Amino acid sequence: MEAKKIQNYIDGEWVDSKTQDYLEIRDPAWGELLAIAPMATPREVNDAVKAAQNAYPSWRNTPPVARARYLHRLIALLEDNFDELSMVQTKEHGKTIDESRGETRRGIEMVEVATGIPSLMQGTNIEDVAMGMDEYLINQPMGVFCCIAPFNFPFMVPLWFIPFAIACGNTFVLKPSPRTPMSQVELFKLMDEVGLPPGVVNLVHGGSEVANGLIEHPLIQGVTFVGSTPVARQIYRKCGVEGKRVIAQAGAKNFIVVMPDAEIEQTLVSLITSFFGNSGQRCLSGANLLIVGDDNFYRDFVDKFVDMAVNIRVGDGLDETVQMGPLQNADSKKRVIGFIEKGISEGAKLVLDGRKLNLVGGVPETCFLNPSVFENVTPDMTLAKEEIFGPVASILRTRDLNECITLISASPFGNAASIFTNNGKWSRQFQHEVVAGNVGVNVGVVAPMAFFPFGGRKDSFFGILHGQGREVIRFFTEPKIVITRWF
Repeated sequence: MEAKKIQNYIDGEWVDSKTQDYLEIRDPAWGELLAIAPMATPREVNDAVKAAQNAYPSWRNTPPVARARYLHRLIALLEDNFDELSMVQTKEHGKTIDESRGETRRGIEMVEVATGIPSLMQGTNIEDVAMGMDEYLINQPMGVFCCIAPFNFPFMVPLWFIPFAIACGNTFVLKPSPRTPMSQVELFKLMDEVGLPPGVVNLVHGGSEVANGLIEHPLIQGVTFVGSTPVARQIYRKCGVEGKRVIAQAGAKNFIVVMPDAEIEQTLVSLITSFFGNSGQRCLSGANLLIVGDDNFYRDFVDKFVDMAVNIRVGDGLDETVQMGPLQNADSKKRVIGFIEKGISEGAKLVLDGRKLNLVGGVPETCFLNPSVFENVTPDMTLAKEEIFGPVASILRTRDLNECITLISASPFGNAASIFTNNGKWSRQFQHEVVAGNVGVNVGVVAPMAFFPFGGRKDSFFGILHGQGREVIRFFTEPKIVITRWF
């Protein structure tokens, strides 16, 4: 894959940026220079938004069934290019090729659901709301929307929003993460091949300046964002000031509860995937492992968990035998090491030290860590409270389910929580009482399907309507109430 200068996609054309500021995109496994991405100028941001605004009237008046046909063609192209799209994600992010394939599949599922827009956009009506009068509700598109995308799922997350937005009749501007922009370039090539009218979708690269330019632009009707809690909170506030609707899906500190009646072997497999899949770089990763049970159960379970973590093969994600790739860049590795050192200094017991590298395939050590596991973690420790976003598992002993629920409720985050048990009473109590947007029962990674909303509560979400499912249709449309009487 040759290093190349990435272009913006504006008004149906690939265009070189006028900026002098470019960011290197490197393969985190090998350090190879893959591409250089522009930090777009304010004029280029404005050009993209204006192109979307100019395309909006005609696109809005395109029937929903016709808009859906573009998405059907896109699905076919995504399937035809499935392997290539997955490989690009692994090259720029570092995740294993199997994880990238899963991300590609989830992205395609978003487009598949959005093709149902003729039904999803339907309104409601009632005859004779009063004598001789009828009333009905219609859902209408609003104009130009944008997405400020994260680095960890560079292909999938924009597809949480783009297909739904344009299927509803809106137009769109996407700003990928400057750390992982290449998979979106490949996606936009396919959207260009689909033949969408110029300006319906636009792609501009850059950092916080470009993001702020989009949020503040008077023609942008709404903003979608996935990223850290501090940035999500800033975007939420700014959108409030600017009078824009917003979906801001934020950080996480996810809890997984293991009860003494859990199916041990199946639970362990799920936990290894949850804590160390994607190198811990996902908002649904397990972070705090709460174990309920006597000393024998606890010791046996932890020892088996550590043994499985030790044997995870870490290396280049394109190697089909590798189970965990690198962190996305060297700064991410440095940040995770800082959390490991903080855990040691606060008195947690490091029973598996991921700083001691055991890598396969001769890859350089620059961005790699092996899994880490801490015991004797207490709720007041940094390990238990802050989002690490790396392959680190913190284990806490708990007396019973009530204590687990209390600990989870005390966390400022509310993205996901799971319980592993065969007890229906415990399961029901957990899902009823736990304060989290995505709840799993014997599921380690609680990722909602495309036709359900992606939940989030407390500091893990800012806004009213969530991404995916019918909620995102509501986000991208505005209801209009019509009352009629004929004399």
